[in-house]
Amino acid sequence: MHVTRCRGVPAARGRARSVWPLRLSCIRWPSLCEMLPSAAVYYFPWEINSSVPEGEALRTFGRLHCYDLARSEAILTAQHSSAHYHVCVDTRFVEPFQAQLGSCYMVLGETEHREGEGPVVKARILTCVEGMNVPLLEQAIQEQRKYFNKRQEQTENRTS
Repeated sequence: MHVTRCRGVPAARGRARSVWPLRLSCIRWPSLCEMLPSAAVYYFPWEINSSVPEGEALRTFGRLHCYDLARSEAILTAQHSSAHYHVCVDTRFVEPFQAQLGSCYMVLGETEHREGEGPVVKARILTCVEGMNVPLLEQAIQEQRKYFNKRQEQTENRTS
């Protein structure tokens, strides 16, 4: 962050003194888009496959099936219809954490495609959300998607 001296605000000499409130025009902020990672899109565990772009920020959830501390790898599972789905999670950036096998976890991270394996989620945040109402979360994700699609259509209609 670069701070420039404003008209009417004396430069601090000797002991630092507060010049708050500074006018926002006094501070040149780097673009927030450059500083912040992209917003993570919710994916259901059964949607995470090789079509998810490399490096895409995503959120997903599942029950902790197994955790290998030596390999820094966890497997989240979820059931959809009659099929079971597995999501591999790289836990290097969130260790150490208290793994509670069988508990529900939510992960925020980026996808990485490894040769010979499916996509792996490199966790930035891995949170135990045991007791969370999973069907309600699934419904909320669907509603969020509908909202974003509707907003996108409205934006496209305005520009055309």
